[in-house]
Amino acid sequence: MATQLPRTRVIIVGAGFSGVAMGAQLKQQLGLNDYVIYERSPHLGGTWWANQYPGCAVDIPSIFYSLSFAPNPNFTKLFPDHYEILAYLEDVARTFEVDQHIQLNTSWDKGVWREDTKSWLVELSNVITGEKFEQECDILISAIGGLVNPQPCTIPGVESFAGPVMHTARWKHDAVLEDKNVIVIGNGCSGTQVVPAIAGKAKNVYQFFRTSQYYFPRKNPNIHPYLKWAFVYIPGVMLAFRWLMFNLLERSVPMSRTDERGARLRAVNKKTSDDYVERTAPKEYWDLLKPKYNVGCKRRVFDPGYLKCLNRDNVHVTSDPIVKIEPTEVITESGKHYPADVIVLATGFDTGKMRMNIVGQDGITAAEHWDQHGGGAYKTTAMSPFPNFFIVLGPNAASGHTSVLFAVEAAIGLIIKLVRPILKGKASSVSVKHDYERQYSTDIQGALKQRVWASCKSFYINADGRNNALYPWSSYTMWWQARFPDMRAWTYSQSKTD
Repeated sequence: MATQLPRTRVIIVGAGFSGVAMGAQLKQQLGLNDYVIYERSPHLGGTWWANQYPGCAVDIPSIFYSLSFAPNPNFTKLFPDHYEILAYLEDVARTFEVDQHIQLNTSWDKGVWREDTKSWLVELSNVITGEKFEQECDILISAIGGLVNPQPCTIPGVESFAGPVMHTARWKHDAVLEDKNVIVIGNGCSGTQVVPAIAGKAKNVYQFFRTSQYYFPRKNPNIHPYLKWAFVYIPGVMLAFRWLMFNLLERSVPMSRTDERGARLRAVNKKTSDDYVERTAPKEYWDLLKPKYNVGCKRRVFDPGYLKCLNRDNVHVTSDPIVKIEPTEVITESGKHYPADVIVLATGFDTGKMRMNIVGQDGITAAEHWDQHGGGAYKTTAMSPFPNFFIVLGPNAASGHTSVLFAVEAAIGLIIKLVRPILKGKASSVSVKHDYERQYSTDIQGALKQRVWASCKSFYINADGRNNALYPWSSYTMWWQARFPDMRAWTYSQSKTD
């Protein structure tokens, strides 16, 4: 029997950047305090709390990896470590009193739309005790994010391994790495960060990966105290730097296009990456480290010292895949045996179709709706049979070139505009029209077919060949569509009191 909780106006699921920013803007723009944020982890922070592995850091300059309504002049580096990002997010939550609305260790299990009351009935559970709860709300917002569920290890024999096995997003701080043989599986952003961070401790680091990445040089200077002072005391300086960084990042957008200009830009970037590999990494690894696919097909890696650390005698890389794990070693496809005391899975996250247990109008589920519509959402935030339900950083919201927080704020701005009449008592529900949602899906998938991501295999592409991860247009377009939405696409029902 579920415990019935008092009704609330808004339920937000997830207390990472998306959830905290959403809560802050509900109060700042609408003066709303009647909302709850449910977080299944024991701490707020989302991916920045989950990822605590050595070397974890942001790969977008900090001036733009921050919220526009909460600028932070106190970052110490251009690319700060994860603990600085988490401390910043905690400070935002305190400043806007969002922390008072967060309920930790609570899982969102299901949401059911009730047409008679124009509300959502939300099922929740305590992840520690298993206790069940129900709560009704007017607005339901998913702020879960995409980097949530780590890819599981499916290599035969993993359960027999004698030492610790840990994903980078489930780091075991009590695991001893000193004088140990550490196996690292994966070479994306997390693998590239963790290897140089642990190379000085481990006896040996053996890194295994399937495909190479494009590596680019990255300097990480400390932010000068004079510049920090200017951020605080000279009006407009921080905003000017933020605007400059936004435009610098946008310069790489044309590289994703499949036209002649895009091809030229990719060729220039490929040469830059290949030259950097030859300048920095041991010659024996050059062929292994130079991709054959187009630049931009996968997320580019801005090197935190990875290539340089490959010159160490105790660091070894190979694309020879592991086929079996024994208690104290791993065995590769070629038959080689590698000693192993610790296994680190830098294998990323399960980023397939979004999984939401929600039931909308006429009993349709999210899974059924996505089977019909290909897994997308109108303007990345809404689906037609689900009134008063929104997604922050939803399908096709991420970009391959700029800060994800820009997309988060764009979505929040649109959601605030749409829910204002409901929270002010002028309407009871809002939903996107079916025809607009279908046309948007057609438009976005058509544009994605003209982008470089369509030319190669990556986690961006689903098994059905659709790309439900990336946004194909510029951030200017995203901002404009969120700031000045076509209100003909939306249907409001009148207030229950009318």
